Amino acid sequence: DVQLVESGGGSVQAGGALRLSCVASGSSSHKCMGWFRQVPGKEREGVALIHVTGRPWYTDSVKDRFTISQDNGKNTVTLQMNGLRPEDSGMHFCAAAELVCSWTTKNWRYWGQGTQVTVS
Repeated sequence: DVQLVESGGGSVQAGGALRLSCVASGSSSHKCMGWFRQVPGKEREGVALIHVTGRPWYTDSVKDRFTISQDNGKNTVTLQMNGLRPEDSGMHFCAAAELVCSWTTKNWRYWGQGTQVTVS
């Protein structure tokens, strides 16, 4: 299994920045890590993904504002969020997938407990 622990959420004004971090631990390996966002009443949606090789993917709404990165030696994935907008608000979850990177949440086996981001 893989355990994921997120940190770095909080409340900021529009235009501000936050940095989310996720530390992975456990005995299983994974090929992809990602950040997903969920707001009440809506499905969880992908924000940014990163393959173990370092290749990133971003949902259109965050391109040129967010940067996902990883430190494989520390099993850490980070999401730097700049130029935050109110629509970026939501519970942000770190996730790990064993085989492939995918925007489909059912393909992700491991999830963290989430960290709240609020932009006003």
